[in-house]
Formats: sequence, C-alpha cells, structure tokens
Amino acid sequence: MKAVVTGGAGFIGSHLVEELISRGVEVHVLDNLISGHLYNIHPLAIIHTEDICSKNAQQIIIEEKPDLVFHLAAQADVARSISEPEYDADVNISGTVNILEACRKAGVKKVIFSSTSGVYGNLQKDLISEQDLSVPISYYGLSKLTAESYIRLFHQLHGLSYTILRYGNVYGPRQTAKGEGGVVAVFLERIKKGLPLRIHGDGEQTRDFIYVKDIVQANLSAIEGGNEETIQVSTSQKTSINDLLQMFKEIHSSEIDIIYTQARTGDIKHSCLDNQKAYHLLQWKPQVEIFHGLTETYKFAMKNSPL
Repeated sequence: MKAVVTGGAGFIGSHLVEELISRGVEVHVLDNLISGHLYNIHPLAIIHTEDICSKNAQQIIIEEKPDLVFHLAAQADVARSISEPEYDADVNISGTVNILEACRKAGVKKVIFSSTSGVYGNLQKDLISEQDLSVPISYYGLSKLTAESYIRLFHQLHGLSYTILRYGNVYGPRQTAKGEGGVVAVFLERIKKGLPLRIHGDGEQTRDFIYVKDIVQANLSAIEGGNEETIQVSTSQKTSINDLLQMFKEIHSSEIDIIYTQARTGDIKHSCLDNQKAYHLLQWKPQVEIFHGLTETYKFAMKNSPL
C-alpha cells in the first residue's frame, strides 16, 4: 500500500507517518516545512518539500498514484485566519481543491481529511454531534468547513471516496507553541522557560482534549471504515483551562504563576464532541486518559528543544 500524507512533517502528521510505516505502508510526505520540521519525519518516509497549493504537489500525487491520501496540511492558526483571511482561504480551500484534483486524476481510492471542531463555532450545547449546525466564528473554522463541502462534492461528481474527521483539541509530543499550537503546547513552553501562564478570559472555557496517538488510530481506522461519513474524533470529556492548570501544577510539582487576560476574538467558549459515531463506524475509542497524556507530553517537552 502507498499513502501520501500532506503536512506529514507536522505535529499530527509525523505521528501518523510513523504508524503507517510501522505497518509496512510506503509513505510520501508533502510538506512546505513552514510549520513542519524535517527532524519530525521518519527516515523511511519519502519527503517532497512542496506547498499543497502548487502544481508540483498535484503532479507528485498524479505520478505516485497512492492508494490513500491523508490530508492534514492546513493553516490552523485561528488568530492568523482573522488577520489574514485571504491566506487562510488560499491554504485551506484552494490547497484542498488542488489536492482533490490530484486525487481525482491519480485514481486515489480514498481521501481522509483532518477537520476541526472549530466548524461548529460557539454552539451553546453540552455535547455536540455531527448533525448540529455549523456556524464558524473564525475564518479558520469557515475555511475548514468549506473544504469539507468540496470533498463531499468531489465524491458526488467524481466518485472520490472520503472520510472527514473532525478533531477535538489535539495535544501531545512535537506540538509547537507557535502558530497553530494549542494551549497545552503554549503552557508547556512557558513552564519550561519559567514564565507565567497567560489565560485568555476566566479560564472556565472548556475543551475536549485528545491525545495525538488516539487521533492517529482514528485515521488508521478510517482506511477501511467510515466511507463518505463525517465523524468526530474526541474523548467526549470536558476539561476547563483551569482544570488543565491544576493538572500541570501536579505534574510540574512546583509553583506556576498565572496571569488572567482578556478573552480573544474568535475563541470558542465551550467545545465537547460526541464520539459515538466514531465508536460505531470506526470501532474506535480513545485510549489515553488526559492526565497520562499530559504527563507524557510534559516529559517530552522537558527533554526536547524545541517543544
């Protein structure tokens, strides 16, 4: 089996590449290395330093004719999407269309797309399902939702099979605090430097934190399952930022200074995703409990530079 992983030098992508290679898959990585790093890439992966918006990226997929394309490459910084909406759309919409066209021409059997809980916006629900209304409050959420729509239309018009995976808040080793980095990576960078942690808002905002290796397993399950489905990949467990702080205090075992600041535009107050569809269609469920996942991520962060 042959697979292309866009964004395979990045946080989630590099973990996925490793697991695919361990299963005997020939893996080609498409990454422009803007946020990804060569040192993340498994030595047996074949690296193509290309932007997903480029003609070269399309040509590589056409020539390699992979069985599968895992499309993870994205502009995933919410703040940047608001300040630079055109760039966000170029990467997340035009880049996705470029990859889909390549998949169509190459006869790719299936595209597995990494999407986000950000498509729902600020829904006032305790537990969000795939059937809930998508009303993004950032251009990032909107661009990912639009990319999903293109994927569905490519299936309708050209028969290109897909699974769309909407992630909760992913964390784990190799996540950086820059750009698209999540709150866990940002906190760990500041803990490592002995700096105070900055909380946007009152810290009572909640997220559905999911460990990167659980995300990888969901992607692998989507190779055979969940055809033409949109599926949430999450723990279905709410964790507030203040809860996260308490766990880090316990793991770090020394005092951490906290500064509360103003809430940010485009940030979602509460996000928790129902994972029952993933359980039924992918036979998948998360394996890593948050305290254990945070401990492993902390250990990695303290030993490695950059995070």
